[in-house]
Amino acid sequence: MKKASRDFLDQAHDPRDPSPWLAMYLDRSTPIDEAVKHAWLVDSSSASRQYLLPFVRPLARTMIVLIQVLKVLTPRKLAFSRALHRLLAWGMENFIRPEANWLILRHFHIGSQVLAFIARNAPVEVSTNPLTPARISDVREEMFLVHDLNLYNFIIRLNTALQREGRELAHVETPDLSMIEQPPLRLEDMPRRRRNFLDLQSSIELFTPIYQLLLTDSDFWRATNSLQLDETIGLYAATLLDARDHLVLLNNRHPLVPMSTLRAGFRLTLHGLSTEMLHGLLVRMRAAREAAPTDQSAAAGDASP
Repeated sequence: MKKASRDFLDQAHDPRDPSPWLAMYLDRSTPIDEAVKHAWLVDSSSASRQYLLPFVRPLARTMIVLIQVLKVLTPRKLAFSRALHRLLAWGMENFIRPEANWLILRHFHIGSQVLAFIARNAPVEVSTNPLTPARISDVREEMFLVHDLNLYNFIIRLNTALQREGRELAHVETPDLSMIEQPPLRLEDMPRRRRNFLDLQSSIELFTPIYQLLLTDSDFWRATNSLQLDETIGLYAATLLDARDHLVLLNNRHPLVPMSTLRAGFRLTLHGLSTEMLHGLLVRMRAAREAAPTDQSAAAGDASP
């Protein structure tokens, strides 16, 4: 596949050899922030993803199988969560591309905002635990593990409260979008040394067996199967917004059917993208609402003598 330049619009369009990256960049069929789309496609079109990922992926999946065999012979509660997160932060700082690091840190922010949106518009009180890392070193505080725990705990708390009060999620005519905003993270602040070359998908594939090795079986299984909850969170948001047509963008499989951990790396990439699209949809809705009074005032001014 053709390598993309950092500015996709600089590429000349050749009808006999069209750039897939230019086509994806120009497409507006999915709700996603323009800066996020640009960073995603720059990362996806990198040499690392094109030439390294095909070797990394089968190696990582083989390691998952071997580590699973090893886990059978080791104590079930043996875990090194703090060491894992220090290792992940070190890898992000020293080897991962700036676009990938930016997208990873953004994910904690926007995931927290999406849960806050559902909580604020639910007919019951439900607490959340926002994760808002300002820098890569913040992930050392077991942030990846807490991110997974937050999702399960939120669903349990929400549905326990709904059942206790005999309520259900329902369409909200004017949903509260006050928590939806762009995270205060800048791409230019991410490490940009020569050795920061590793793309997002290759990083995730390499990260997955390390995650499995240094956590308990229970923690790893729970983390990989949290990806199927994309469908659950999508349904909650679609119910509140009465926008179920957007569920076509979700494809991380049915939450009631646990999948093999072998494809966790690929599905984690889908998880990040689906969260960005849901957040992008909410950002658009908030922007349209905030622009509406201005438009109405302008129209009133035009109509006055």
